[in-house]
This record gives sequence, C-alpha cells and structure tokens, in this order.
Amino acid sequence: MPFGNIGIGGLVLILIIALIIFGPSKLPELGRAFGRTLSEFKGATRGLVNGEEDAKNTETGKAQAEVLPEK
Repeated sequence: MPFGNIGIGGLVLILIIALIIFGPSKLPELGRAFGRTLSEFKGATRGLVNGEEDAKNTETGKAQAEVLPEK
C-alpha cells in the first residue's frame, strides 16, 4: 500500500494520534523540526542533482576544449 494515497481522512487521523501522543505544546516544535529536515533534504538533493549536471558540463567542456584549438 503506497503512502502517496493517504487522503484527507488519513491525514486527520494521523494528526489526531500525534496530538494525543505528543500533546498540543509539542506539535509546533515537531512541525518546525520536520520542516527543517525536509528543507535540508531538498537542499542536499538539489545539490546532488546540480553536482551531476556540473560534472556533465565539465566533461563536455573538456571534450570541446580538446577538439577546438586555443587561440
């Protein structure tokens, strides 16, 4: 069962369970921590993707430099 198809009812149920377990005072802290973690993950993923693109561009640039003589 994939987690992408939780739906509104499932999200409400998860929030109610989190509220019961952690209490209302801890939920904002947990939300902030989750947001920071997600932001760091996205930044690292973006860095990996950009790093691969930079590596491809560098390799392409080297190949073009070998073909074209410098003036």
